[in-house]
Amino acid sequence: MRLLNIRTASLLLLLSLGCPAQAIVVVVNKQNPIDSLSKTQIIDIFMGRYKTFPNGSSAYPLDRISGSSEKQQFYQELVNKSEAKINTYWSRLLFSGRASPPSSFKTNDEMLAELKGSQQAIGYVLESEVDDSLKVVYRFGE
Repeated sequence: MRLLNIRTASLLLLLSLGCPAQAIVVVVNKQNPIDSLSKTQIIDIFMGRYKTFPNGSSAYPLDRISGSSEKQQFYQELVNKSEAKINTYWSRLLFSGRASPPSSFKTNDEMLAELKGSQQAIGYVLESEVDDSLKVVYRFGE
């Protein structure tokens, strides 16, 4: 009986810790000539400071749906801000007319289809979602 209690307690402890977040990576279409980007360059594109990749070609940033765990994790890792703070940032920029936020998609499949179909698109996905039509240009923590 005591062994069962230890196993049960161990299982409950593991469940309470939760699953670690999956790795988020920044990707572009495989045909995009960009091979890598710095974190600063990604911040500049996703925060509306630049509308082009470093080589001068247009950059079209794509965002996950509001409230998604991927979106929250991405902005936390990118600029150490919550989604609410990001929304406030974009509200100020929209009001001033200086920039527009990245395009947001209702489903992950829609965003992935856009990434796979456009050489100008840049987005963030779970590492497990990367296939041979996408190219990873940035990994957080490297």
